[in-house]
Amino acid sequence: MVRMDIQTVVVGGGPVASLIVLTTRKPSDAGMHTQLPIRIGTVEATAISMGIDGTKDGRPMTHDLFVSTLDALGATIDSVNISDVHGTTFYATVNLITDSGRHISVDARPSDAIALAVRCKAPIFASESVLQAATLPDFASVEKDEKEQELQEFHDFVEGLSPEDFNTPR
Repeated sequence: MVRMDIQTVVVGGGPVASLIVLTTRKPSDAGMHTQLPIRIGTVEATAISMGIDGTKDGRPMTHDLFVSTLDALGATIDSVNISDVHGTTFYATVNLITDSGRHISVDARPSDAIALAVRCKAPIFASESVLQAATLPDFASVEKDEKEQELQEFHDFVEGLSPEDFNTPR
């Protein structure tokens, strides 16, 4: 399992889909972070955003209710795992620890699992197989590498110039 952080939450509307983009916490050996986009519902995107911001809506939202219930039962959310993907459908588990030390995994939609994780400050993980199947490259790193390559090529060109290169026939 690879530790992930929330990079972006897009709360869409109308024809614009809502989306959460997770990114690897640590860069790969090549120095790049991997992005994992997951399409989610607008309500779920709003719930995640509210959890990140710590926004309270007067009355408890469903995810707040679940966290309060876990607290009352003496359980905590240990972590969230994005465990599988089939086509465009992602699967997740919420990993709980009871006050007696019992570990329980509960099947969940990734959006609900992440909404709970942000409220409890629980870590989010993705399986290697999910990352291999559904990730995007870190486009910022790719662009940076391309710019560095262009600068190196220009530097090599300038370094290779000689005064004779500037003599033009009259």
